[in-house]
Amino acid sequence: MNGRYRFRRVANYVNLSTPLGLLISVIGGASRQPGPNGLILAHGYRYRFPIAGAFTVGNVVLTRRPELDERLVLHEGRHATQWAWCAGLPMLPLYVVSMLVSVVVCGHQASYNVFERLAGLDDGGYPHAPPRWRRRPPVP
Repeated sequence: MNGRYRFRRVANYVNLSTPLGLLISVIGGASRQPGPNGLILAHGYRYRFPIAGAFTVGNVVLTRRPELDERLVLHEGRHATQWAWCAGLPMLPLYVVSMLVSVVVCGHQASYNVFERLAGLDDGGYPHAPPRWRRRPPVP
């Protein structure tokens, strides 16, 4: 494993985000398996919140799906790096604020969310919604 992924894995254990992700996976009934680049893939998460194909807490990628495609795993891996850069749990309020800003700007929770944009909107399966002020009014 590359040194930067080793560093990310250690940082996310120390900042307690990966232990939180593991706890969420246990509570959510997900089965865990090692993934690429130090990620832990937790399949079979049983709750409908949050509304996403997958979500990441520390180095743990949680999903209701039986499998994840490679692009989505890369997207979620970038979120794992964001958890490390945000020193763990501060990522939660920062992400929520970014999500709210995106909803205000364009009406979609991800299109202008800085965390989703940096992780790759296309890889995450998110739309590139235009800002509200650039939309054309409907033609009568």
